[in-house]
Amino acid sequence: MVAKVISGKNIRGLLNYNENKVGEGVAQCIAASGFGCDPQGLTFSDKLNRFRKVTALNQKVRTNAIHVSLNFDVSEKLTNEQLQGIASDYMTRIGFGEQPYLVYRHTDAAHPHVHIITTNVKANGQRIDIHNIGRNQSEKARKEIELAYGLVRAEGRGKKREMEPVKVEKAIYGKSETKRSIANVVRMVTRSYKFTSLPELNAILRQFNVVADRGAEGTQMHNKKGLLYSLLDEMGNKIGVPIRASSIYGKPILANLEKQFKLNEALRKPYREKLKSVIDYTLRRRLSKEAFIKALADKGVFVLFRENEEGRVYGVTFVDNQNKVVFNGSDLGKAYGARAILEQLSRTPDVPASGVRSHNHSAEMDTDELDLQVNQFLKELTTAQAYDFTSPEAAMKKRRKKRKRKGRSL
Repeated sequence: MVAKVISGKNIRGLLNYNENKVGEGVAQCIAASGFGCDPQGLTFSDKLNRFRKVTALNQKVRTNAIHVSLNFDVSEKLTNEQLQGIASDYMTRIGFGEQPYLVYRHTDAAHPHVHIITTNVKANGQRIDIHNIGRNQSEKARKEIELAYGLVRAEGRGKKREMEPVKVEKAIYGKSETKRSIANVVRMVTRSYKFTSLPELNAILRQFNVVADRGAEGTQMHNKKGLLYSLLDEMGNKIGVPIRASSIYGKPILANLEKQFKLNEALRKPYREKLKSVIDYTLRRRLSKEAFIKALADKGVFVLFRENEEGRVYGVTFVDNQNKVVFNGSDLGKAYGARAILEQLSRTPDVPASGVRSHNHSAEMDTDELDLQVNQFLKELTTAQAYDFTSPEAAMKKRRKKRKRKGRSL
């Protein structure tokens, strides 16, 4: 079992995070200790007001929202009753047994896990000291509960395990723990491949059913250069709970990736001509678009034709998995852009020109147009909302009210 304790200043945001998961059908409130009735009989207001009454007893305590997540091995099949017992035992052992708390079982990841909401303000107004609670009380409770309930032990699963080399396979939702699957793929790709932009990184990650998400333009996450990594299903749609880039060993956050972009520009140059030769040889065979993609795949080159919502191709990316480099077609030269490639493929005798949907619409892009298309591509990859409820940490942050600037009225 892995236990994580975090604190914040917005208990309503934390409650919203979990209730939104319930509304999405991927969570269930399975326990409500200190609320006077079963969780099924509580409304959102009931839950929030209970916490507000307690926190109001000591308004000097600003950091009064406590979130606990208990995570279990993917092999463990635990019932709600077992999870209720484990949660109750854990809260007692860390000194929160008498506090009001809610337990939510989430099903948005492959491994069983629960989220617990509580406060560190006691019924007499005193504050429970939470300094080093994760390192001291929580760690002791975790070890004792693993033994008492016969759970898979988490000992040694920290940085030591993360630093060990792992064999990376295509991530499949439900096959293994979501965070571990994503982290293995992202660490391998960012260490081994030479990419010069986020879309190029995503072209590599998509081979392993993973995508990097900046959030839609104008959202808080995008403005603060946040980055999430998500799993993809067979149709290329995001599935399961995303994980923050900062939570992955090696910190593959946007700021660090951007430093790699410039370095990789130079490091990938020696492989440019070799990749062009492989593409040239394949094009001489006068294949269909599908056969062209397969033929290059057999040579270790992944081809991604980028399309907009109308199905029009606006670019092509080549991922050379042999040499661990990625190039947009336009970076290789005009003859390797999306339009030029599709024109050559459309001349194949067994494939009529009308069968190439984007032949009349694709055009070789100049730099400004390419930037616009890349921005559009990023938008299609993201679904982030204006308020960041992607994690309990983000949900507990207080929102700053924007001050109106004083000025002359017209």
